[in-house]
Amino acid sequence: MNKHIVVIEGDGIGPEVTAQAVRVLDAVAEQYNHEFTYEYCLMGACAIDQTGHPLPNDTIEACLRSDAVLFGAIGDPKYDNDPSAKVRPEQGLLQLRKSLQLFANIRPVSAYDALHHLSPLKTERIKGVDFIIYRELTGGIYFGEKTLSEDGNSASDNCVYSREEIERVAHLAFRHAQQRRKKLTLVDKANVLETSRLWRKIVQELAAQYPDVTLDYLFVDNAAMQIILNPAQFDVILTENMFGDIISDEASVISGSLGLLPSASIGKGAALFEPIHGSYPQAKGLDIANPIGAILSAAMLLDHLDMHTEAQAVRDAVQWTMTNGKVTKDINATNHYPTSVVGDIICRHITRKPIDKDGLKNLMLRLSTII
Repeated sequence: MNKHIVVIEGDGIGPEVTAQAVRVLDAVAEQYNHEFTYEYCLMGACAIDQTGHPLPNDTIEACLRSDAVLFGAIGDPKYDNDPSAKVRPEQGLLQLRKSLQLFANIRPVSAYDALHHLSPLKTERIKGVDFIIYRELTGGIYFGEKTLSEDGNSASDNCVYSREEIERVAHLAFRHAQQRRKKLTLVDKANVLETSRLWRKIVQELAAQYPDVTLDYLFVDNAAMQIILNPAQFDVILTENMFGDIISDEASVISGSLGLLPSASIGKGAALFEPIHGSYPQAKGLDIANPIGAILSAAMLLDHLDMHTEAQAVRDAVQWTMTNGKVTKDINATNHYPTSVVGDIICRHITRKPIDKDGLKNLMLRLSTII
């Protein structure tokens, strides 16, 4: 199978972790007789520095004609710390989502048995955690009309949702629930917000089309508590844009490291796959960033391309790496491996090459410099 993938490395550690995800895709291509071609494009602070715009038109055009987009991270302190900046890296990501008509963000949340000690939650609360959040991505308060009074003392952000926006992401969530444990939880604030009441009404109507899926509801404040008190109760969570932004970040700490979790944004065109972590500029160029989130994002990309066996091979390789302690500094501060070596180990597992002590020693020696 031949697929064309746009690679947007982005800022900070983005290029380092994305490089490992690309290596994993190459290992998959080698093992399963596929061909992936890559087109590297700019977005973010690096794009502003080179072109003056966070998302050049060339990048949009390349993404539109691709089979999928693999993205690293976005953000830079010189923009993050300047609230008056007119052009910001994040504007590029928002514009790309709009250009590709990406209306659903998908975030799996799971806890590795070997890493339970890293979670801020007790082991008994996170054992068996495996759920996925479907967040609507193009509507709601983030995209509503915004006003600021002339004297600067009052402001408003309008929250608007249409039936079409709700239905299209709800169908995706219901279908995915059918493939899992057949439970869907709608998170809203229907006791206060009119938009939430519309969400609940429409999702209730759609539920009749999925009789095998159990539908329940949680107000967002209660959902935030339940994710901490009993995260294992969830299977598929469906919610609107801002609520999804908040609870998915909350849920991301369950695993013990932001570097472990992937995400996908899908819609009408090419889908976008990215780790959930930020650009982590303090680690840039040090070969210490965790590539697992980027690598698992590549696994989601493979699933999207109907390469399910290949995607599972990547996840199995990651699981082996976690179980056997071949991890980066954020996971184990005293006995850890560089970003590139973790990528090597996962690639070797996929291509069924031996991962013995001598092999690991050689991988580490390759990185050392003799002076």
